Amino acid sequence: MNEASTRRPILLIVEDDAGLQRQLRWAYDGYDIVTAATRDEAIAAIRAEEPQVVTLDLGLPPDPDGTTEGFATLEAILALRPDTKVIVASGHGARDSMLRAIELGAWDFYQKPIDIDALGLIVARAFHVYALEAENRRLAERAEAGAVLGGMITAAPEMLKVTRTIERVAGADVSVLLLGASGTGKELLARGLHEASGRKGAFVAINCAAIPETLLESELFGHEKGAFTGAVKTTEGKIELAQGGTLFLDEIGDVPLALQVKLLRFLQERVIERIGGRKPIPVDVRVVCATHQDIDAMVAEARFREDFYYRLAEIVVRIPGLAERPGDAALLARHFLRKYAASMNSGVRGFAADALAAIDAWGWPGNVRELENRVKRATIMADGKSVTAADLDLAGAEDRALPLNLKSVRETADRKAIRHALARAEGNISGTARLLGISRPTLYDLMKAYDLQP
Repeated sequence: MNEASTRRPILLIVEDDAGLQRQLRWAYDGYDIVTAATRDEAIAAIRAEEPQVVTLDLGLPPDPDGTTEGFATLEAILALRPDTKVIVASGHGARDSMLRAIELGAWDFYQKPIDIDALGLIVARAFHVYALEAENRRLAERAEAGAVLGGMITAAPEMLKVTRTIERVAGADVSVLLLGASGTGKELLARGLHEASGRKGAFVAINCAAIPETLLESELFGHEKGAFTGAVKTTEGKIELAQGGTLFLDEIGDVPLALQVKLLRFLQERVIERIGGRKPIPVDVRVVCATHQDIDAMVAEARFREDFYYRLAEIVVRIPGLAERPGDAALLARHFLRKYAASMNSGVRGFAADALAAIDAWGWPGNVRELENRVKRATIMADGKSVTAADLDLAGAEDRALPLNLKSVRETADRKAIRHALARAEGNISGTARLLGISRPTLYDLMKAYDLQP
């Protein structure tokens, strides 16, 4: 669990009275307290700490007897973090200050002298409302982005079918083999399968292609102290670390034949031995594998053991490439743009029309990974508020975009289907009409309209 998920809610106290600062810090020890005495300190704290709630005294230096500096601080805070709940406190012309603060976007107002208990209730309510709004935004973003299993973002029927298949097999104790090109999201789907399985152990992933052959066995099975030069202590392997959970073997096609034998024994008996060890260690591990290689061809060429393949491939799921998922490229591009624009504090807010056309037209040989890299680079390089095709390094690709005019799309599909049926029926009109499920007169009309000959 990361630090961000375990840290307590952050309360920023903007107050120039050192004694009151200490009093408030002591009173609200259930939060992580950050203090500031000036506008500059408050803005710096907003940038560095990102507090959810702020208490703001309007009487700040260099105008401690007025409200000018306090209102300027309020505007600066909300400009940087509009969702922050700012509670304004002041004894200066309370009613007028309250109305103006609310107009500027303050969440609540409290008049001095401060009642610690009453202000504490307001602060607690502000944190509660902030948390509810943040959860609503997260759910709305996921719904808008089409997030499904494991956070996979898709609206394409081809990919939704894949996720439904994985959800159905998640609870069954079977090995799953994910087949798909690099960058199609195999690890994301494997994590989603693990989360849907209900297994309490860890999800442990290992890329079999990234580890030298001489070290891969030790990485998987672990080793005993003194098993080989450099083995200064007993080390558990990835299989043991996944006890009670899921072991994801990415690029399984790169596992050497000798190691395939040992992995096959593990899959059959659910028992392992560390290198240099003699004690069998029982393990309860769900195995999910993935590869971009043609495993069937590798088996036929004796580069992959057939018995090992059938142990891994109890359930085979083929993942379509991004080009085979209509509409997903634009959906994912918007998701990545929001992600990187927020993390880089970029002013980029969307895509120009030529960029969206280019995204739809591009073949995406590198799949989702290529798309993410292009959008990330474009977020940095874009000059304006919209990413262009040139920013994506896809200038000219929009010229190859599919037409969005439904009549044009239908005509293209009709022509293709009629040509295909004519070829299957060897030019026979009656046979072609039967294949297409239409009458001969209708077929003649279509062929005349599209200027097609048998």
